[in-house]
Amino acid sequence: MSCKQQLVILGATGSIGLSTLDVVARNQEQFCVFALTAGKNAKKMAQLCVAHRPRFAVMADEHAAQQLIQCLSGSESKTIVLSGIAAMSELAAHPDVDAVMSAIVGAAGLIPTLSAVEAGKKVLLANKESLVMSGQLFIDKVKQHKATLLPIDSEHNAIFQCLPSALQGSKTNAQLHEHGVSKILLTGSGGPFLTRDIDTLNTVTVQEAVTHPNWSMGQKISVDSATMMNKGLEFIEAKWLFNCQATDIEVVIHPQSIIHSMVQYQDGSVLAQMGNPDMRTPIAHALAYPQRIDAGVTPLDFSQLADFTFTKPDFTRYPNLQLAIAACNTGQGATTTVNAANEVAVNAFLQGMIGFTDIYRINAQTLEATVDVNVHTLDEILECDRLARLQATQLIAKVVR
Repeated sequence: MSCKQQLVILGATGSIGLSTLDVVARNQEQFCVFALTAGKNAKKMAQLCVAHRPRFAVMADEHAAQQLIQCLSGSESKTIVLSGIAAMSELAAHPDVDAVMSAIVGAAGLIPTLSAVEAGKKVLLANKESLVMSGQLFIDKVKQHKATLLPIDSEHNAIFQCLPSALQGSKTNAQLHEHGVSKILLTGSGGPFLTRDIDTLNTVTVQEAVTHPNWSMGQKISVDSATMMNKGLEFIEAKWLFNCQATDIEVVIHPQSIIHSMVQYQDGSVLAQMGNPDMRTPIAHALAYPQRIDAGVTPLDFSQLADFTFTKPDFTRYPNLQLAIAACNTGQGATTTVNAANEVAVNAFLQGMIGFTDIYRINAQTLEATVDVNVHTLDEILECDRLARLQATQLIAKVVR
């Protein structure tokens, strides 16, 4: 059977990449894998290459690529192995490719994702950092190159589904209020420390921070969920995805993670998108949009659901969320800086170099120490990112001492 869509999956060995491959395997008559990319997990990538038979596989560096070649030796795989960001970017823009799943975690996903946009591809955006780092530039390129941008984060995908069709998609310049929308309600579970004594957060261990009560995610995103920086980054992403202002977005704590987000209308109506906490649902929605396909997700059984609860976020408990919202109001240089500092700080926490509550201090001090700059070009954005990482690294060295 012929494949209707040829896919590139950026970040294939991560949780989003694996979930995407699961959905693809359930719908082989509609999708096939053109290329997979990953960081350094050659063993896992080899398993994916054997199972899904991509034409290409790209690892982050040459050493990992050689490991993959060795892992594939003796197998029947005919996958061509490449390495580096340039190769990822080239394949994301390949003329045979229809859609690109952008699931690389962090700033590393920006360049190949932009390549897909500039080639006018259908881009399934799970890499929120692309918009956090380069919002206006990114959206302008989407419109300029007539790319299709579909959100994969469960919250943004939920908002997309609840919006009127005139507001679905980043190609429109329409404002929310022009179509009766009064507010976007961005939900978040509150992570594993929603009810923990705030005075004990400085003793949080890595294992505690990466154990999310509802979602199965990678370590970095799990820590971001625990600090609610993840929600802060999603707040910034929502501003760009839905052509709105920070004042149009409200964060709501919903511990059950059943309502993934909501849209409030001027007539008093609130539309909510609901489902079990499984990333295959938004992935399947975006892959097949505007059709619906099997995601392998069990539907909700309303007779078994517990009560839904909703509260406002406590910024004393989640100062990183407040910091990200403030950065969103400040401008592009601030959001680029906060994202970069947070990546460095979370990595330091995962390595045991700093404590859990130090993550916020590093982020806040990096933003405070960084000269307020307006960044517009890609070079300016990347330089802002570099300087923020340098500043955060210097601050972490002082904590370690």
